Amino acid sequence: MLTCSVHPLPYHANPAEYFAAIRHAPGAVLLDSGRPTAERGRYDLLSAWPLATLAVAPDENGKEFLQRLRDNLARLGTARLPAPYELPFVGGLIGYLSYDFGRHLEALPTQARDDLHLPDARFGLYDWALVSDHQNGTSQLVFHPSVAEHERGRLIEVFSHPASVAPEAFTLNGPMRADLSASDYQRALERIQQYIQAGDCYQVNFAQRFRAECQGDPWTAYCALRAACPTPFSGFQNLPDGGAVLSLSPERFVKVSDGHVETRPIKGTRPRGRDAAEDAANAAELLASPKDRAENLMIVDLLRNDMGRTCRIGSVKVPELFSLESYPNVHHLVSSVTGELADDKDALDLIAGSFPGGSITGAPKIRAMQIIDELEPTRRGLYCGSLLYLDVRGEMDSSIAIRSLLVKDGQVCCWGGGGIVADSEWQSEYQESITKVKVLLETLQNL
Repeated sequence: MLTCSVHPLPYHANPAEYFAAIRHAPGAVLLDSGRPTAERGRYDLLSAWPLATLAVAPDENGKEFLQRLRDNLARLGTARLPAPYELPFVGGLIGYLSYDFGRHLEALPTQARDDLHLPDARFGLYDWALVSDHQNGTSQLVFHPSVAEHERGRLIEVFSHPASVAPEAFTLNGPMRADLSASDYQRALERIQQYIQAGDCYQVNFAQRFRAECQGDPWTAYCALRAACPTPFSGFQNLPDGGAVLSLSPERFVKVSDGHVETRPIKGTRPRGRDAAEDAANAAELLASPKDRAENLMIVDLLRNDMGRTCRIGSVKVPELFSLESYPNVHHLVSSVTGELADDKDALDLIAGSFPGGSITGAPKIRAMQIIDELEPTRRGLYCGSLLYLDVRGEMDSSIAIRSLLVKDGQVCCWGGGGIVADSEWQSEYQESITKVKVLLETLQNL
């Protein structure tokens, strides 16, 4: 097996300093762990100038598209790192799956309007990356063995002497407004609860969209958002039309490392308090809430079932149940489900068997997705999809793209939602959907 080359660079905790050097390059992408403020993520990963760009065709079967991704990884060829490096990526795929990629995997209705016209999946095949390891305090360029010497030299020069470019402005041309009125939201929740009472489903994740016309550089917006809401599964991806995907997600979807699989579903939310006493009370209330624990457990069971499709029989475990994670705007209830990939399965099989994530659909999953399509007037696009990397060794990590925005065609869209169950109260659910994105909306409006 061929060995990658690694070129050390000065360590930066904030990847924005390096990403600015490639901000306008084709296919520029950043997977960002929110440092130095967010504490859970270990690596940042950025790249540009992909060897190939792979988007799913509107009528393409999802498994056929995943096989195209697999074929492109094979074309690049496997490689290893030189000792003593431990890095998550040595060349491979970086990109997004939209929530609506689920339509390519399952037969679903098509009532919700597709008014954003975002490809349901888009990846670049990258033969280099700049990786910062926050545990070891290092930054380095990693080159797949196929990268020519002159190209390695060019990239080393780009990041050794990054040109200082004055940031461009980003502004909203009006306030972010919800597509649904409060009464529309109430009617949708009442319909969901009728389905629950009829035994159709146990839980449905329902979301509303906020949007405004905008102008300027989405990267400026992303830098302001990551400062206001640093999270360990953030990301920024250029789109070919000058738009961008911006994600400030706290949630992992699935990670694969050396055949070991982990997912960390979030289900259960409370706002942060105005002072320490109120904050502690809100956290304690969440941890003790029978409703939130029941919601979380439903999703854990769904994910155990999804992972069981591709994991070795008997290997799926729940090492962590109902843990508290706190972010600048909210407290979350989080669990962990782990397993070991079966010998004849890989990370893309895992995606095929578990996408989209159960925490943002409901249970049972397919029926919940049918109800979402009926009651949400427009398709979700990026929201509740995934940003991910998958390298030639089979190493993968992925987010669930909540707290995420799409800048495209002169407007910015953002979504907020939550899990609806039998005893949900529409007013509190409506407020929670706003609380989750309040810091994002306010940050954009104050730029």
